[in-house]
Amino acid sequence: MSGVLTMILAGGEGTRLAPLTGVRAKPAVPFGGNYRIIDFVLNNFVNSDLLQIFVITQFKSHSLMKHLSRAWRVTGLTNRFIDPIPAQMQTGKHWYLGTADAVYQNLHLIQGIDPEQVCVFGGDHIYKMDVRQMLNFHRQNNALLTVAAIPVPVSQAHEFGVIEVDSTGKMVGFEEKPKSNPKTIPGRPDYVLASMGNYIFDAKTLVEVLNEDAAQIDSKHDFGHNIIPKMYPAGNVYVYDFSTNMIRGEQADSKGYWRDVGTIDSYYEANMDLISVQPPLDLYNKYWPLRSYTPPMPPAKFVHDEANRTGQAISSMVASGCIVSGAIVYQSILGYNTVVHSHAYIEKCVLMGNNDIGRGCRIRRAIIDKDVKIAPNTIIGEDPVLDRQRFHVSADGVVVIPKGAMVGFD
Repeated sequence: MSGVLTMILAGGEGTRLAPLTGVRAKPAVPFGGNYRIIDFVLNNFVNSDLLQIFVITQFKSHSLMKHLSRAWRVTGLTNRFIDPIPAQMQTGKHWYLGTADAVYQNLHLIQGIDPEQVCVFGGDHIYKMDVRQMLNFHRQNNALLTVAAIPVPVSQAHEFGVIEVDSTGKMVGFEEKPKSNPKTIPGRPDYVLASMGNYIFDAKTLVEVLNEDAAQIDSKHDFGHNIIPKMYPAGNVYVYDFSTNMIRGEQADSKGYWRDVGTIDSYYEANMDLISVQPPLDLYNKYWPLRSYTPPMPPAKFVHDEANRTGQAISSMVASGCIVSGAIVYQSILGYNTVVHSHAYIEKCVLMGNNDIGRGCRIRRAIIDKDVKIAPNTIIGEDPVLDRQRFHVSADGVVVIPKGAMVGFD
């Protein structure tokens, strides 16, 4: 695998995930108590023994760069690296114009390493994938480009590139984010075959097509809008069925789990997936460790065992440094260093960490960003009208408290 270079596109602004992206790029948003969104794609490559990785950043990159420096340093191994690459206006006085331009502006990095294949993956999805299996599929077909794909409901087709494929796995049609009448999967009229935004290119072909695209003034310089539609008619573009990807130690029904956490509601539901009895994304598989960085913290603590004042967490995940003091936490995720004071009740919530929940609070169906402090006896998630007056509320009614907010201290 030494001939493989990886480019992770981690510059997403993530406007649909606001206010969680108010101070950070989408890949840097905390997830699942201990992680950042970008950790999942990086773990996929590290666990696949593919350790020549550039992480291309752009918007609000400080939080992401800080996390990469703490969690993903590779030292002492020749030709093994995970290097963040900030936008540098390499080709003129403009930032990245699209996903293809982000790679084009860094072609010198590809040419300096001279790989055989280049993996171009997004940095903002939640899933597990043994990338070696997709690479083997790419090589067996002598493909110039391989696109990973997964079925999604037809109602979501407008958010993805929609693919048509023949019986050999060759791409025979592609439409980026169709507004109407998307091509459905034969025999499955309620689903389309969607691009996951994960690509493997023949390296020389990638350099050629990006140089050609850069010369097109009317191009959006985007892989979905421009590069794939230009390449697939030649017949050397193949589609990798992500649902065939196998990982040791995973449950059979977890195959094909992939979440685009691009909205508040999809982000919330993906977090809630983790606390089910048999989660579709297993964080505890010893054969597929999930690395990240959290500050050194003592173990979580649950204190008080009195009538109506017992510290407990049920069907929940609780990170290091947390103290549940005579409170009840139910079907929730507590990020590190969170304190929930006596008589508080937390239900179906995601707390990102370093939070302080006051005595007697009742909070339901909420996402609470880092460094938030909530005053005693505050009620959130029970009165939709009042919640919308005070907070950001998603289409499905999930309340979002932005980073650093002081709630109820007016």
